[in-house]
Amino acid sequence: MSSAVIAWCNTRRVLLMPSSAAGSGVSRVAGDPAVGEGRGVSGAWLPTLGLAAAVAAGAVTQRVTGLGFSLVAAPFLVLLAGPVTGVLVANALGVAVALLVLGQVYRHVDLRRGVLLLVPALAAVVPGALLARVVPAAVLQVLVGGTVVLSLLAVLALGRWVAGGPPGPARPGTTVVAGAATGFLTATAGVGGPALTAYAVATRWPQLAFAATAQLCFAAVGATAVAVRGLPVLPATTWAAAAAALAAGVVGGTALSPRVPPAVARTGALAVALAGGLATVVDGLLGG
Repeated sequence: MSSAVIAWCNTRRVLLMPSSAAGSGVSRVAGDPAVGEGRGVSGAWLPTLGLAAAVAAGAVTQRVTGLGFSLVAAPFLVLLAGPVTGVLVANALGVAVALLVLGQVYRHVDLRRGVLLLVPALAAVVPGALLARVVPAAVLQVLVGGTVVLSLLAVLALGRWVAGGPPGPARPGTTVVAGAATGFLTATAGVGGPALTAYAVATRWPQLAFAATAQLCFAAVGATAVAVRGLPVLPATTWAAAAAALAAGVVGGTALSPRVPPAVARTGALAVALAGGLATVVDGLLGG
């Protein structure tokens, strides 16, 4: 990501902001004074278009591979809207895309394993949300981008390490850790998917059951994070653009799913997510 692009994102920190908040320079969530500090999201068409593109790319990825909405979209949402608002938008839209995909794949959900993952995941949302409230915005931004980059590298390394072996056991301790990490990272950074992916790779969870069960986990954990942290105050036009992009992404992903090999889709998603994560880290280190 070039410095020019990062500079462009910096100029958008006063954008995506409701007109009622434009005078204060701060976009807030009702009852949460930490949300949107120093940044906002305005209805200007260019940043809204960027937000819609990130949402659509994430939705396509999640429909084709079973996960990846927040992994792909969150870094760019953070660049456009700031670390607090961007994570909140990623959580809210992540719930919607998970529910849309779940409606298509619910027959393959492993309900027992999903519940075992959700219990620690939901318990970890609250401490994650509390941490996100007290961490400075620039530090939170580096945390979001760094989580994406390190998680991707860890999953890739783990995949190489366990490749070709027999299915591994889903030990209770492993399940608890994976669930807790999913909930904590969803609340703090908006990206709980890598923890589930690492768990699936380590236990060689069949892709069909994993992809379906992941939607249940993402929907429940994301909804809890939204309930704890609240929704960002965005213009109706921005929400409408995001909703349209999300629906288009799911429809497009449904059409592409039988045509695009999962390995190709995963490689593309990882490349986009890695670029976004690195740009987010650099932007945060430069002061957000």
